[in-house]
Amino acid sequence: PQAVERYLSVSATPSPHTLHTLAMESIMQRSATKVVLPTTAAASAARPAKAVAARAAKVLGRSAFMGAKAVAPRATKAVRATKAVTTAEGRPWTIPDKAIEKETLDCINSIRFLSIDAVEKANSGHPGLPMGCAPMTFILFNEYMKFNPKNSQWFNRDRFVLSAGHGCMLHYSMLHLTGYDSVKKSDLSTFRQWESVMPGHPENFVTDGIEVTTGPLGQGIANAVGLAVAEKHLAAVYNKPDCTVVDHYTYVIMGDGCNMEGISSEAASLAGHWGLGKLVAFYDDNSISIDGCTDISFTEDVSARYVSMGWHVQHVEDGNTDLPAIRAAIEAAKADPRPSLIKVSTLIGYGSPNKANSHAVHGAALGTAEVAATRENLKWEHAPFEIPAAVYAKMDKTEAGAQWQKEWEATVADYTKKYPEDAKAFKDQISGVLPEGWEDALPKFTPEMKGDATRNHSQTMLNKLAPVCSGLIGGSADLAPSNMTLMKMYGDFQKNTPAERNVRYGVREHAMGAIANALGLHNSGLISYCATFFIFTDYMRSAMRMAALSEIGTLFVMTHDSIGLGEDGPTHQPIEHLASFRAMPNMLMMRPGDGNETAGAYAVAFANRKRPTTMALSRQAMPNLPTSSIAGTKKGAYTVLASKGTPEVILIGTGTELQYAYEAGQKLQAEGIDARVVSMPCWELFEDQDAKYHEEILPAGVKARVSIEAGSTFGWAKWVPNGFSIGVDTFGASAPAGKLYEHWGLTTANVMVKAKEAIKTFN
Repeated sequence: PQAVERYLSVSATPSPHTLHTLAMESIMQRSATKVVLPTTAAASAARPAKAVAARAAKVLGRSAFMGAKAVAPRATKAVRATKAVTTAEGRPWTIPDKAIEKETLDCINSIRFLSIDAVEKANSGHPGLPMGCAPMTFILFNEYMKFNPKNSQWFNRDRFVLSAGHGCMLHYSMLHLTGYDSVKKSDLSTFRQWESVMPGHPENFVTDGIEVTTGPLGQGIANAVGLAVAEKHLAAVYNKPDCTVVDHYTYVIMGDGCNMEGISSEAASLAGHWGLGKLVAFYDDNSISIDGCTDISFTEDVSARYVSMGWHVQHVEDGNTDLPAIRAAIEAAKADPRPSLIKVSTLIGYGSPNKANSHAVHGAALGTAEVAATRENLKWEHAPFEIPAAVYAKMDKTEAGAQWQKEWEATVADYTKKYPEDAKAFKDQISGVLPEGWEDALPKFTPEMKGDATRNHSQTMLNKLAPVCSGLIGGSADLAPSNMTLMKMYGDFQKNTPAERNVRYGVREHAMGAIANALGLHNSGLISYCATFFIFTDYMRSAMRMAALSEIGTLFVMTHDSIGLGEDGPTHQPIEHLASFRAMPNMLMMRPGDGNETAGAYAVAFANRKRPTTMALSRQAMPNLPTSSIAGTKKGAYTVLASKGTPEVILIGTGTELQYAYEAGQKLQAEGIDARVVSMPCWELFEDQDAKYHEEILPAGVKARVSIEAGSTFGWAKWVPNGFSIGVDTFGASAPAGKLYEHWGLTTANVMVKAKEAIKTFN
């Protein structure tokens, strides 16, 4: 009746459809969550009347949902902000709440109110998702997941990923309630504060128990695919018919935003193709995003999309209170050999009388009054951050986790007796320690050997290291013959051949990067690499940044690194890419100049397990220099052509242009100019060296310097504060590589000209 009365205040002739809609909304109002019905005055005092009317028409009419034409009410005057009530924007919720026994409901509400109180204390965060997802998360953690909170790195634990990372108080609450020492009671009030163990999005390097860093939507579901790939691969390699040492699930909660991002479709497509049956994704279908109801931009049938990609799909229509349906869905998912999507429809901000089912509860604290109203509505009588002892007793997994680990260790002991050689290999693998003498597998090159492209040298390194390092796994985004990334002694990782090690990612660069990261984040000793053309890092930059942020040593093998690729033209020619990755914290940007430096780049990449490496590799061949070395490469910069004394000029080269700097140095010396040539394959490694070494390689007193690199000159002023940087500061062009190099002055002759000019100008 109140809803009809409100409608009649703005429209004299309600249609039958409108009355039906209002009746449904009245049912929703009487539910336990007490979601306040839409009113034209509800949005905000600051919102223009026209916008208020449009929103009211959208919600009351609900043409997309109910199939009838929306009726636009007249706008009414907005109430003062202090009394504003948020308009419900999501789908009309008509399902009556089901009864939940008190002990379980207290656990679910504990999750909700830890999240509410932490966000309120910080006055920052996203309370809506934890409030809506608390029931499914409680059932998952309390009844299905196996983990040991006192040993977060126990190998055979189930993995959990919160792809919708903005709702991270959900995860932090679960870590606290299930017994992890990483989130103590005293930490709960420090959410989003300086040096807190509960940052604004989950960070694996900050909070023990967080498997992967999430935040950019879609990254988490792609990471989850990678974790499931790791499990499937290692299970195929090490499990025996009578002894299973690798057996765990990967669970993920994702939202509408994750499903909107293209990376989720890329990753889900691969998961279906690979048959990742131990991957279970919960889709929090709450119909709300930051802009409002998702029907303004997202109306596809998500379930049908996943069915088409080979997933097992279910729908829990009431994720708020139908716990038996959630249990049944998980059971069915675990019984199916396909990856599973469980669409769980929920009310975002469940329990908030005035903000549930609206964008207002998505990304902001509820506010003091609404927190109090929510406490009253859900009959939660406990003070902020106070949890009943019975809840801790029910949810703590310390004893259960220890028992699960003990049982697994007994299985490993049995495995060791039956299969001692395999057991040694398995233990070595999951230890994450590289085998002794692994670097000896890297070949060395001399000038007498035929020059080659560094992409070909890269394939040599992969094939030398693969037999030595059993955890090496990776592949290309449909460019293996060009990237030269196949391990020739192994087959393809596929649904029915998961023990193989060549991964066929298809044309899915973004998902490839995130999956490759997760193979390393599985923390089982896998060394993951992925490859494409350097230009296409533009498609996967977010995943590469997440590798650097997450402190995971993924190898990004990027070929066709400059205008040297020639005729394909500027769409395929990287220009600013070297500079952009050099600007990225914790990323090693390697551009080797010959075979020895490529070997050095791999030595660095394999050794750095907490620092990703991007390799920029050439399509065109170059000679092997007599003085290049793995040892020099490890220092980031070193002298390849020495001067007799303090040099008159220093020439610095990288990659394919190193040969031109070297040749110019030789010719300048022949003319009586005491030149030094420095190779600088990695700025970051050189920056890591001490001041003494810096002075040894680049004496501060030598002002005349020339750098040459087939890319943007941005950043080179750091090493060439006086002198000249030869490079490419425009887009490239379609032509043979030789013509392009001549046009941009990437030649021995131009280096000599600039060197003499630098000597004249700066010495």
